[in-house]
Amino acid sequence: MSHWPLFDLVVRTPRLELRYPDDALLHELLEVARRGVHDDASMPFGIPWTRKPSPRFEREFLQHHWAGRALLGPAAWTVPLVVLEGGEVRGAQDLAAADFAATGTCTTGSWLGLEHQGRGIGVEMRAAVLELAFAHLGAELCTSSAWHDNARSIGVSRRLGYVDDGWELKDREGVRTRHLRFRLARADWRPPFAVEVDGLEPCLPLLVGDR
Repeated sequence: MSHWPLFDLVVRTPRLELRYPDDALLHELLEVARRGVHDDASMPFGIPWTRKPSPRFEREFLQHHWAGRALLGPAAWTVPLVVLEGGEVRGAQDLAAADFAATGTCTTGSWLGLEHQGRGIGVEMRAAVLELAFAHLGAELCTSSAWHDNARSIGVSRRLGYVDDGWELKDREGVRTRHLRFRLARADWRPPFAVEVDGLEPCLPLLVGDR
């Protein structure tokens, strides 16, 4: 049994496998990110991490994930799952929460390598963590957000049943930009396919505390 049980967490869909990354898998994920996540003319993220030059990009990518491991606990956590198709890394799908035991609320974030976009992987990996949240962690609400011109992220949210939850103006690389919010309640979640989750039980004290 691993002393860090999240390394054994696996979520499976009909064609994907989502795994919490050890350092070897994290380096594979980094190589996908280095090859490109979005067109240079756009910025889908609230923090423009993809703009950083090498070697700062690589160092801060790893530091971000290592810091997430160190700080993870029931008060606040982010579970970054690496998305694999046929054993090959395609991108990452995060599930995050603060005071989850009290709020029952999660949020999601994700990215795919440019060469893997437009094939429905985004819908499948988001659905995987929604099923993890609702069916296995007992979440009551999941939220997501996107810039108003991020059509792919918005399309994933709408396809999976999220409803609009307002918008706000935020700074995107020095430009005031409309940022949309979406929410999905447990009662409205309809999983589009079967999802298998392995290795979750030993992780629960880290995510929800002692029940």
